[in-house]
Amino acid sequence: FQRAFARRDGGAVLDGRDIGTVICPEAEAKLFVTASAEVRARRRFEELVAGGAETDFETVLAETRERDHRDATRADAPLKPAQDAQMIDTSELDVEAAVAAAISAVEARSLEHVKG
Repeated sequence: FQRAFARRDGGAVLDGRDIGTVICPEAEAKLFVTASAEVRARRRFEELVAGGAETDFETVLAETRERDHRDATRADAPLKPAQDAQMIDTSELDVEAAVAAAISAVEARSLEHVKG
């Protein structure tokens, strides 16, 4: 489904941990969006608490690190950026700045593709 969706007329934006390496390795523009484990855990912790969950930051941080390790070391489609992916570290970016960085990266890649 994801591969077919990506080939739609007009293009598509897909999000996922293996989109650029497994699902659409031929994509014109690839972004690998990341943040430090601590920042991702803090964001997740705040989301969970806002939803009424009872947890603590250290638990969420440990779970984040465990998932990172599991994803990076799995045999099938390990989590890693595609060689030609643009890296965007959102550790110190708010949502608006992260979106602006993504748009800028895609626009730059599109210009490269046109100049070809």
